[in-house]
Amino acid sequence: MKLSEGVEAAIHCAALLAGLEDDATIPGAALAREFGLSPSYLLKHLNALTAARILESVPGPAGGYRLARAAEEISLLDIVLAVEGPQPAFRCCEIRRRGPVKLPASAYVKPCGINAAMLRAEKAYRAALAAERLSDIVAEYLAGADPRSVAASRAFVAQHRRPQRPVSSR
Repeated sequence: MKLSEGVEAAIHCAALLAGLEDDATIPGAALAREFGLSPSYLLKHLNALTAARILESVPGPAGGYRLARAAEEISLLDIVLAVEGPQPAFRCCEIRRRGPVKLPASAYVKPCGINAAMLRAEKAYRAALAAERLSDIVAEYLAGADPRSVAASRAFVAQHRRPQRPVSSR
């Protein structure tokens, strides 16, 4: 099974947005730059995440994107379905009925065994994705990533978050 690059981009963006505090947002253009993606390409996926109520899009000068719900409530399956759609990866076209020997429909009363096996695998795959929470992925990253990578992510969030926190005078 091959998932689109959009799934990877969507998960990375959601994970990065999970680090925002309060009602802050990060502009889509900044997210695109951070991951080396075309802004128009990423916008398509950010819009899909927004339509699925995984992200919230905030308009205006302090606008951008933020999680629409807690990271604990977002699964990888939620993100994959938002980007790829709900249809199964395998779609049986009943090619077993296309050969040169045409049999009557009564010869195919049992469902295609290959389709049944693929649907069982899809169910297991989706169950595994549903069990993976965005919050757990972020926690694992923070616990095990190279400190330079964590610092770079935090610096990106600090630089691009809107509204910027006011600088306190001492």
